Parts: sequence; C-alpha cells; structure tokens
Amino acid sequence: MKRVETIYWPGGKERALTLSYDDGRFEDYRLVEMLNKYGIKSTFHLCIPELLAKLIGGAALVDPKDYESLYRGHEISCHMAHHPFPAWMPDEAIRAEVTDNRLYLEALCGYPVRGMSYPYGSFSERVIRVCRSAGMEYSRTVRETGEFAVPENFMLWDPTCHHSRADSELIERFMRPLNYDRMRLMYVWGHSYEFSDEERWSRMEEFCKSIGGRDDIWYATNIEIVDYMNAVRSLRFAEQCTSVYNPTCTDVWISVDFEKVMIPAGMTVKL
Repeated sequence: MKRVETIYWPGGKERALTLSYDDGRFEDYRLVEMLNKYGIKSTFHLCIPELLAKLIGGAALVDPKDYESLYRGHEISCHMAHHPFPAWMPDEAIRAEVTDNRLYLEALCGYPVRGMSYPYGSFSERVIRVCRSAGMEYSRTVRETGEFAVPENFMLWDPTCHHSRADSELIERFMRPLNYDRMRLMYVWGHSYEFSDEERWSRMEEFCKSIGGRDDIWYATNIEIVDYMNAVRSLRFAEQCTSVYNPTCTDVWISVDFEKVMIPAGMTVKL
C-alpha cells in the first residue's frame, strides 16, 4: 500500500497565510494598499456602517461606495449588522443580524458572503448553530493559538495571533524547515484603526515585507482556505488508496510516497 497524505496547499505549497481585519475603519484604505504592494490577501469583516457608526461615534469608516473597488482581490465577510454580543442574544436576533448583514454586503460586493467573525469574540455552541443555519461556513474567534494548525471546525477558527504579535520570531517559526507539521497555516487578525501612529504602521509594513512575495507561501482569503480544505476533505479514495476521485471544481495536491501529486478537479487518478 502506498503512503498517501493530504498535506499540501495549492501548487504543492506547504505554507499558507491568511489575514482578517474587522469593522471597515477608514484606515483600511492604507492597509489594503500595503497588502496589495506585497501580494498578501486578507478578509475584511464588515458590519452595516450606519449601524456601526451609532456604536463608535465619530470614527471614520470606509465609504460603502468604495467596497467593491477597495476590497477587490480580497474578501468581504460578515461581522453582524450592529456589532452586537451574539452570545447575549436570542436565536431570532442572531439570525436577523447575520441575514441583514449578508443582504447589505452582497448588494455591494456582488458575490455570496459566506463567512464572518464573532463581534467581541462572543460566541457559544448555540450562536454557532444559528450562524451556520444563516449560511455561514466559517467564523473567526479572537482566541489566539500561537501555532499554525488548520482548524477541524471552521466555525471555531482560532487565529495564530493578533497583528501586534506578528513579529520576526513568528515568521522564523513559520518558515522553519518542515518535519512533521506539514500544511502550516498562519492566520493574523486585527483592526486597522489600531495602527494609530507611524511606528505601528512601520511594524506592519516590515511584517508584510518579510512574509510577502514568497514563492513557497499560498496567500489566500479566509474563504479560499475554507474552499480548498473542503475540496481536500471531499477526495474519495479507493480501498488501499490505489486511486482517488476529486468530485470538486478545485485541483487538490496530495503526497504519494513522499511525491507531490495533483488531483485535477473532476478527475480520477490512479496512485
């Protein structure tokens, strides 16, 4: 029997990087420009801005008319309509928050909005169930792991760290030669308004410069990570792994006796 492992990102890469930023603050304009400069992708979790404005007072937000152009190449995702504490809400209110948020964002971005982050990191098993029933396929928490594991349950997606802790030591650990922990995923999150002075902006640019533009990292949005892992988990192997069928529309890379093998979308491959 061959040794078969599902341990590669697209292109046979062993590392992936994804980011997410919440709230849609005005500083996103500068942040997106920086990310684009270094070829890094992010997901932006957005509320309904006129409702969020009631919570945050006079803080400047991204103009909704700019959503499609500003966030092009990245992902627009939910942060619930009012930025509430979902664990404190009845089921009906949670569902309305997600549904209203989705309808608003989808009208602006032109594609299905399928993920979110929990406002204030507030969630429970009940919240997860209701959000999933409202069409959410993933949700980021604020519980940092400091590690690079792929989550089993994307509705409980714990990030690697907040951007304030994304430093050279983290990058060094992420880029170390791989032994057993294949398919590393670094997930960095934050709020762009936290870049409140030039020193913090400079640290963020140094991080982007150090981690961006590498041929051995897959730069992806949150939903691209989810879609690829769903494709990996959809592979259908024959007994003894003599062949594999990929029923999805996504090419998947696997390891067969330590060699990288691509399983094309919709194809059966003998191993």
